[in-house]
Amino acid sequence: MDYKDYYKILGVNRKASADDIRKVYRKLAMQHHPDKNPGDKKAEDKFKEINEAYQVLSDEQKRARYDQLGSAYSNFRTSGGRPGDFQWDDWFQQNAGQRGNVDDMFNGGGSAGFSDFFRTIFGEAMRSSTRSQAAQGTGYQQEAQISFQEAYEGTLRQLQTNGRKLQVRIPAGVKTGSKVRVAGAGPEGLDLYLVIRVEDQDRFERDGCDLTTTSAVSIFTVILGGEADVDTPAGKVKLSIPAGTQTDQVFRLAGRGMPHLKKANAKGDLFVKLKVQVPKYLSSKQRELIEEASRIKF
Repeated sequence: MDYKDYYKILGVNRKASADDIRKVYRKLAMQHHPDKNPGDKKAEDKFKEINEAYQVLSDEQKRARYDQLGSAYSNFRTSGGRPGDFQWDDWFQQNAGQRGNVDDMFNGGGSAGFSDFFRTIFGEAMRSSTRSQAAQGTGYQQEAQISFQEAYEGTLRQLQTNGRKLQVRIPAGVKTGSKVRVAGAGPEGLDLYLVIRVEDQDRFERDGCDLTTTSAVSIFTVILGGEADVDTPAGKVKLSIPAGTQTDQVFRLAGRGMPHLKKANAKGDLFVKLKVQVPKYLSSKQRELIEEASRIKF
């Protein structure tokens, strides 16, 4: 059995940061996902290989254990050893308890669907430990990327797992890190957990279910009063601006934020900061009027 280089599979170096590994994985997973390559066995196998590598390298503790093995294998090859001659069992004996401990560390969903290398190194005992982890909500995990608008409205994702297609509902109000449980959709009939990642966007800042946005208004609107168009996740609304509004004033639009996951029909609030726009160019008449107004004492 040959050593499986998970760093090479993802195309990252051994000093790559967790963030770099995550970015590369997302790109490769999207490229080779079975949904985007229906009927393509090579793409499906590549997707499994990428997922296996990410399961190992995405967790600090798992990665450290794998790197221990990698160091021993590298030393063996440097000293002239042939790939097929590495004694895996001897390595485990020299690292007492290593095999059993590594089993407990993986929450990837058992050995089904993983390579012979993975099953040999991390052991069939993973099945029992994974069932225990699944009961705790940490079973087989797969990332699902959605847009901000999908997080606001809720959405559907089609998955291909264990030879069947499933349509999974992602509820409104999820955030990055939220988990959606799909019963029995993981390897060996274990539960699958979709780990949500909401795409970055620059319209809103999110704090729980509350949102904050910035709305541009003219200097004349804040002085004289008027209305401003404000973006909300559900579309634009009119915001009434009282005369004499100060530039640091924040407006609260109740119920215009993100949906509450656990409270039906409830939403957070939207907070609006004003960005006052000062005209760059003035006509002579406009300048004359403003200069006249500036001489008035308040």
